[in-house]
Amino acid sequence: MMKSGIKVFAPATVANVACGFDILGFALDKPGDEIIVRFSDTPNLRITRITGLKGMKLPYEVEKNTAGFAAQRLLDHLGESNRGIEMEIHKKMPFGSGLGSSAASAVAGVMAVNELLRRPLTKRELLPFAVLGEQVADNAYHADNVAPSLLGGMIFIRDNPTLDVHRIPVPNGLYAAVVYPHIKILTKDARSVLSDQVTLKQSITQSGNLGGLIIGLTTANLDLISRSLQDIIIEPQRAKLIHGFYEVKEAALQAGAMGCSISGAGPSIFTLCANSLIAENVGKAMQLVFNKNKIHNQLFISRINQEGAELC
Repeated sequence: MMKSGIKVFAPATVANVACGFDILGFALDKPGDEIIVRFSDTPNLRITRITGLKGMKLPYEVEKNTAGFAAQRLLDHLGESNRGIEMEIHKKMPFGSGLGSSAASAVAGVMAVNELLRRPLTKRELLPFAVLGEQVADNAYHADNVAPSLLGGMIFIRDNPTLDVHRIPVPNGLYAAVVYPHIKILTKDARSVLSDQVTLKQSITQSGNLGGLIIGLTTANLDLISRSLQDIIIEPQRAKLIHGFYEVKEAALQAGAMGCSISGAGPSIFTLCANSLIAENVGKAMQLVFNKNKIHNQLFISRINQEGAELC
């Protein structure tokens, strides 16, 4: 006997936000992932369907799937380990894009099960389980994708191990233009190119940029945001993985973007723009460079999504 289900949408995210490696992230309106869960008379959580992945395969085993793992950890916490639940995963966003695909699945999975069980936990209380789910994909315990996908907005993570996360206000009208070039970059590969050596000068400059960006966002100082949206540590090391990156960045800035950098581990490139019209012009300018280099790409234009994951 099958019963009616619950559908949850979790949005894509931009992590790092230039100068905030592993500690800053914001949610987009789209794309994102959808997950449907329903009670089943058969014991245990089971993944019964996965759609939307062209040429890619995700595991149906709960313990190896980001959405399944996150949901199962929640069920264990609630003393419902063997509750019969069926889960469908509908990938509505590109995999390996640097837009938090694994995080969106983990968030949607844990929130859907929580909703099905009539919300025993708050959204904020779901965060540790969603982070554990994403960890299955990249072996790193960080919330810069998961927290904004779940909670919405621009999120600052003071400390990842304790999930000390905080929302940063953003100026009205702020838009992101994000281009996803169809280049394959795995998160583990993007992390492997990073040096663990940072000079004192780099640390000072990057800290100044991070502080300036946060102040600029909270006070709606667009000029300060623009001056601060610079990454002098991670971006230079990862730029070589994205063909034409600096040409794309220059085109974005010339078209009016306040700043431009790599989204998450890449290959997506994001910009922040003062309004939607500038964002459209910036997005087209970025696409022109990729098109010239014969690299297929997708453009996403979005405000900063303040809701995060939600019931459909």
